[in-house]
Amino acid sequence: MADLVTKMETEAHGAAPAWQPKILAFACHYCAFAAADLAGVMRLSYPTNVKTIRLPCTGKLDHGYVLKAFERGFDGIFVAG
Repeated sequence: MADLVTKMETEAHGAAPAWQPKILAFACHYCAFAAADLAGVMRLSYPTNVKTIRLPCTGKLDHGYVLKAFERGFDGIFVAG
């Protein structure tokens, strides 16, 4: 899970031109992430201030990682399963 913290740190320090909330999305590999991947294949756009981390299952997401995301500078968390 140290991998997860490293990904959060990398995504949290990205620069945005005008202030927009930094949103971190934890997405289930088989459900929500598949939908996001399909949107990319269809060339649909989504906000650049939303960063996605794929998880095997969001049901196993520990609350500590949600808190760490806030500590790392994210303004909001989205959990999609």
